[in-house]
Amino acid sequence: MTRQAARHVPVLFDEAIEFLRVRPGSTVVDCTLGLAGHASEIVRRLGPAGHLIAFDRDAEAMALARKKLERLCGEPGSEAPKVTLIDEPFGSVERHVKPDSVDGLLADFGVSSLQLDEARRGFSFLADGPLDMRFDTRTGSTAAQVVNEASERELADLIYEYGEERRSRRIARAIVRGRPVSTTGQLARMVASAAPAMKRDRIHPATRTFQALRIFVNHELDEIRTLMDSAPGLLRKSGRLVVISFHSLEDRIVKDSLREGARQGIWEILTKKPVMAGEEEVEKNPRSRSAKLRAAEKTGTEGPRD
Repeated sequence: MTRQAARHVPVLFDEAIEFLRVRPGSTVVDCTLGLAGHASEIVRRLGPAGHLIAFDRDAEAMALARKKLERLCGEPGSEAPKVTLIDEPFGSVERHVKPDSVDGLLADFGVSSLQLDEARRGFSFLADGPLDMRFDTRTGSTAAQVVNEASERELADLIYEYGEERRSRRIARAIVRGRPVSTTGQLARMVASAAPAMKRDRIHPATRTFQALRIFVNHELDEIRTLMDSAPGLLRKSGRLVVISFHSLEDRIVKDSLREGARQGIWEILTKKPVMAGEEEVEKNPRSRSAKLRAAEKTGTEGPRD
């Protein structure tokens, strides 16, 4: 196991497991397996009659998670549940999970340490590497293809919409003038030069642009919308949905979907306000600062209330 896998700690771990309410013999779907941080604890709680179904489209993460779970299930005296791993985006969950069959559904939309810390994956501007950003490196366009082939207007719109970057036009102009772009470091320098950090900024000036490209390349918001639409039909009555988001675009989709579902009598929202990491967790793991956890319990399938 790599150093990244060994030190990976899920954000809001205790809170997510508590809201998920894993019971022996239940069926739980982990939509974002990652390095099996949450899944390992779920497996421990499910017992031999339980079933974990987990999704991840990152082949490298899936291979590491599989080994970790196999080792856990093979421990002496362990009463291992059934484990089904599916190397596809979680938006495909309806194709693999039967309706009204799930007791708990978890989704953590954060980028894993494995992806961020490996320069060759091209997610981070902190270490220079090829500009890729794909969760599934077997398919789809890379971030390099996007920044080199899109028009200036398309780039500006993309950076504004998915990165909520107000200086998107200035950044897009600098990228187009400096093309071709092939590495994360090259792109980060272009962005920082076109839109330097402002005094009150706590983030690198390239953060929003990198976020926008990652979301676009991986169709992340479409996947989240599909999941939120699918969740009520997959969960049994009293089943729990737990979602951890990391920026406003994700959280807005989750919040609006849960509110509409509550209005229709489908959800009881368990988190009137999102749960956020405490000071101790933020100090240990700065990435947790922006995390928001929302949870809901399925109450039924009634139509809209008067």
